[in-house]
Amino acid sequence: MNDRTPISVLWPEPSPTPLDDDTLTTLYRRADRPHLRMNFVTSVDGAVSLDGYSAGLSGEPDKRVFGLLRMLCDVLLVAAGTLRHEGYRAVRLDDRRRAWRRAHGLAEYPTLVVVSGTLDLDPAQAAFADAPVRPVVLTRDDAPAAPDLAAVADVVRCGSGRVDLAAGLAELHRRRLDQVLCEGGPLLFGALTAADLVDEVCLSVAPLLAGAGAGRITAGGPSPARQLPLRHVLHADDGTLLLRYARH
Repeated sequence: MNDRTPISVLWPEPSPTPLDDDTLTTLYRRADRPHLRMNFVTSVDGAVSLDGYSAGLSGEPDKRVFGLLRMLCDVLLVAAGTLRHEGYRAVRLDDRRRAWRRAHGLAEYPTLVVVSGTLDLDPAQAAFADAPVRPVVLTRDDAPAAPDLAAVADVVRCGSGRVDLAAGLAELHRRRLDQVLCEGGPLLFGALTAADLVDEVCLSVAPLLAGAGAGRITAGGPSPARQLPLRHVLHADDGTLLLRYARH
């Protein structure tokens, strides 16, 4: 498409020409094992939002990779607070991306999975009511009953006092949902990091300074530092950097 901002490889081997979608798909390909990939956009000074929303940081190159990562995953994992605040709608993919999924033996759409400790979710929100695939909600064993929510989503109880994320992921793997794309928010990212469950981070850096006050991509209590090797650096002509860090 002529209106796309060109994206090229900056590192490890610079590309002589902009990348097409097939090459991008190869760079972000599905893992050969159960895998949890985080995707965030941030400003140069580390802000996770602009004027309160992540969309304020997301330009066309970030949106292009964002759509590609959704095409590649089995699960779109998101925290309840992010689902509400960002106004998530039903997960949709265009015809070309659905065709790619069919050709690779995948369901036409990924499954939306929401992490909620309290089940304070609106079953009428489009993310549930219009979902092309029945969503899953991961919650605590002692969360209150939510019959209206259970009518539109599978409610999986895992963990006493807090959601046991490792147990929740094990249940997804039992359902053969192995490739997990997490879109946040920061508290969920922090909890997944603390539990050593993050295999990959895809980070788009927008060429903006957001200034003081905006939150960062991870939040919560302290956890041990862990190495996550840099795998590639892509550069878009608008100045956006697209970084991929992964264990493997």
